[in-house]
Amino acid sequence: MEKKLSSVAKTFTESAIQQLSLLAQSNSNAINLAEGFPDFPSPFHLKNAAVSAIYSDLNQYRHVQGVCDLLAKKMKEMHGLNVHPFNDIVICCGQTEAFAAAVFSIIDPGDEVVLFDPAFETYDACIKLVGGLPVYVDLEPPHWSLNTDKLINAISSRTKAIRHSPHNPTGKVFSKDELQIIASVCCTRDCLAITDEVYEHITFDGEKHISLASLPGMQDRTIITSSLSKTYSVTGWRIGWAIAPSLIASAIRNIHVKLTDSAPAPFQEAALIALASPAEYFESLTTDYELRRDYVVKLLAGFGFGIKFVPQGSFFLFAELPENCLLSDVEYVKELISQAGVVAVPGSGFFHTNVSLEKSSNCGNNYRKRYIRFAFCKSDATLAAARNRLNDHLDASGCLKL
Repeated sequence: MEKKLSSVAKTFTESAIQQLSLLAQSNSNAINLAEGFPDFPSPFHLKNAAVSAIYSDLNQYRHVQGVCDLLAKKMKEMHGLNVHPFNDIVICCGQTEAFAAAVFSIIDPGDEVVLFDPAFETYDACIKLVGGLPVYVDLEPPHWSLNTDKLINAISSRTKAIRHSPHNPTGKVFSKDELQIIASVCCTRDCLAITDEVYEHITFDGEKHISLASLPGMQDRTIITSSLSKTYSVTGWRIGWAIAPSLIASAIRNIHVKLTDSAPAPFQEAALIALASPAEYFESLTTDYELRRDYVVKLLAGFGFGIKFVPQGSFFLFAELPENCLLSDVEYVKELISQAGVVAVPGSGFFHTNVSLEKSSNCGNNYRKRYIRFAFCKSDATLAAARNRLNDHLDASGCLKL
């Protein structure tokens, strides 16, 4: 039967995040700090809007233009961008489909796409599906800094695009200086950029998200992808969008229609309420997540985890294993699950090796097996329960009590 599969399908396996999340769901006693979804209630007024749309029989294929109108307004207010609500915006089934459709619209077999590593798994897969080649540029630990020379050296005559975002798994928010470096490379080497801006409203310590499209010369080179999922705690609704120059947006729209036809109609209606949220909502969101971040940082640091970089955005903490821990990230997570019933994600799954370098020495990359990603987008009760489990199963140096 395996020979019936396509060559691309054979290269895909269930991800560590999927495996661990299923494990957490199957074990009612497990505490899931692996997957990036909140376990506290979504905003009541948004749920009410979705229910109202369902009972109003807005349940068929549907495009809600008002969502695009609000997004165009938002782009102007937040980033000073003039976006045409009819021509430049495509509503998709979450950011994941928006990113996939964007890749399908611009990448041909053999085209290269630069990704900053460590990187979320979806990007690599979408690029490979169309025969593109991911090219990884390592961000340098512990602060996940962008090395200009590494970026420039990664660009070739086949480079079509560079992917950038507020960063999962590290929680890094790229500085304006770093964004200007990326923009300069895009402009001088005639590359496009695809951004994932789902964490645009979840930034800490006064850091502000700057869209790459807002830099000089970049609006016509940038495809913005984002969604309701993270900002409004509705990861299962699958309402996302792509914002791009009209010709590219048209291609993305055509691909989206062929893939899924339309995003869920009742949730598009609820998006009208979400996108009109007052400034106070976003201020509260940031404050709330910053408190959760600080709680988890203090908790893990108390057990000897290396927290050399405190997340500037997103709702993930990329923590380094305690210095005296001899286990790899995968071994540690397996023991953490079996002994404490706390689920996290081994960091090595986010690191990649360029095809041209796979046979070379991995000297200097040992840190790739020393990180674990914890999600702190969880209720106070969940985080407190995780603390109690860790207290019972970790010693003062962070080592598991074997």
